[in-house]
Amino acid sequence: MPDMLVKLYELPDLAEQIQRMHDKEITIRRPLPHEAGKVRQFVEEQFGHGWAEEIGPGFANKPVSLFIAIKKGQVIGFAAYECTHRGFFGPTGVLKDERGQGIGKALLIASMYGLKEMGYAYGIIGGAGPTQFYALSVGAVEISGSSPGIYIDPLR
Repeated sequence: MPDMLVKLYELPDLAEQIQRMHDKEITIRRPLPHEAGKVRQFVEEQFGHGWAEEIGPGFANKPVSLFIAIKKGQVIGFAAYECTHRGFFGPTGVLKDERGQGIGKALLIASMYGLKEMGYAYGIIGGAGPTQFYALSVGAVEISGSSPGIYIDPLR
């Protein structure tokens, strides 16, 4: 899977995404430090131990470099950035039953704004799986020759 590049100075309107989610009674926000255990548990149960480990540094960043989607007091999705590598987005995931509502897009856009607020002009989506989703959501373009990128020679 290739890495993708996002121009952080040409992002869709974040307020519009947040409002769309609010209209569906879904809240997009950064988790608070005392919520780290619940978020990590959600990620581990739904997406695996590796991703749960990968988001850990996000809670050490100030502000926290994660966003969560909450519905009826429960986490239904998450997105991390500036965790795996500087300027990188991911991992991210939304519960299967909640997909197709724009939650992943809202989390992605919020995270891209988070990178922009850190001073980056470009964001990198590492090992992008659904490349068409990223291209349509934030104008991401594939970085030629970027696979496997930073994920070369992983520990087993």
